[in-house]
Amino acid sequence: MSGSTENADATGSLQGVRVVELGQLIAGPFCGQLLGDMGAEVAKVEPPESGDPMRAWGQGDKPTWWRVIARNKYSVAADLKTAEGQDLVRRLIAEADILIENFRPGTLEKWSLDPRDLMEMNPRLIVVRVSGYGQWGPYAARAGFGGIAEAMGGWRKIVGEPDRPPARMGVSIGDTLAATYGCMGALAALHERATSGKGQIVDVALYESVLQVMEGLIPEWAIAGHKRERTGSTLPGIAPSNVYSCSDGEFLIGANQDSVFARLCEAMGQADLATDERYRTHTARGKHQAELDALINAWTRRFTVAELETLMNEHGVPAGRILDAEDMLSDPHFAAREAIVMVDDAELGPVPMQGAFPKLSRTPSKIRRNAPRDVGQDTAEICRRWLGD
Repeated sequence: MSGSTENADATGSLQGVRVVELGQLIAGPFCGQLLGDMGAEVAKVEPPESGDPMRAWGQGDKPTWWRVIARNKYSVAADLKTAEGQDLVRRLIAEADILIENFRPGTLEKWSLDPRDLMEMNPRLIVVRVSGYGQWGPYAARAGFGGIAEAMGGWRKIVGEPDRPPARMGVSIGDTLAATYGCMGALAALHERATSGKGQIVDVALYESVLQVMEGLIPEWAIAGHKRERTGSTLPGIAPSNVYSCSDGEFLIGANQDSVFARLCEAMGQADLATDERYRTHTARGKHQAELDALINAWTRRFTVAELETLMNEHGVPAGRILDAEDMLSDPHFAAREAIVMVDDAELGPVPMQGAFPKLSRTPSKIRRNAPRDVGQDTAEICRRWLGD
């Protein structure tokens, strides 16, 4: 996609759905981004003058993160600490389908925006509340950030090398997971509302969002007495599935399923490895993971990344290059599927960014509107269309 999006079409799966976004930084706004990409009309409420702190996040003299997380949104300026700002937001919420907020529990109530009162005013309202620990429980009042949730939810404990402190992922995964679950909950509530006619509260805790993707972490300990620890680039017992060395770089191979491992052995010219008792089964390969990785790594060193990629594709072995942003911008598959799109920005010119996913066949998600450049630039328009002011 290229060209200006300011006057793009208003189609999408959520066309006609109105969202008020009160959140800031990542967890709330990413939920709003997802809903906006699907076609919802998102009125993002920002503090006058300062705006969302996310406007200043990112690298370079003119940070671009805002262009992604605020796309498909309208900026409405309102000071939620004042009666005037609260009144404006309350009037917008009366016309909305979904409210998103990611403040510490009790903050909305302090601002005279108690969700119970808002839902009495607008019984069809769906309120997505994202917080560190959820709206109730002994930790509910604590300040919570995504990184803290990653630690509490088990993620940080198992990421990194075993002889080093826990590492972090290079993105704010705790926040974006919570935002994604918030979006999922909002969509489920919209579906249920079609029958009941009633809204509800979607209570999203950052730490629970992380916990949800921790696979067998809890039952493995409770039932098998196995406590996951940091294991670097490997997942214990899952082999071969690792990053291997080439003559000019690194390459990822995932051949841990029996038939796939057999195909890898054929590609290596060592078909007998697939019937070797040390490697014949999933369990056996897990027990001999280190020696199997060493054996494969010695073989991959003979090839360039391009040569190994061709060989793996020829034998149907899941494998791939480890890409960075520069690689992605020149990759033909990204281009063919419009995984990265170009958006014309009035200040920066063409800005490449990730497209809208997942892809729907009839009502595709897309970038229909640029991120608002100025704080409050759309206040008058939203008030006119939503409120008739």
